[in-house]
Amino acid sequence: MSHPTKDLYSHDLTTATWRKSSASAAENDCVEIAGLPSSGKAIRDSKYLSMGLLRFTGAAWSDFRKAVSNSEFCASYE
Repeated sequence: MSHPTKDLYSHDLTTATWRKSSASAAENDCVEIAGLPSSGKAIRDSKYLSMGLLRFTGAAWSDFRKAVSNSEFCASYE
């Protein structure tokens, strides 16, 4: 069995199908997502493609989505 992180970085994304966020601005400056092996995900900012991308294992992506849904990344303005 191979290591999940190795699988993420060995996957070639040059022909990946990138999906745009449904909350994208009209100028198409948005976050995009592509699928990776074993339910992993790759994330990039279409406005700054030269900045690279982030890769998540399936488990890390699931944890990230739960944290976003639970507003764990929201700043407190009190």
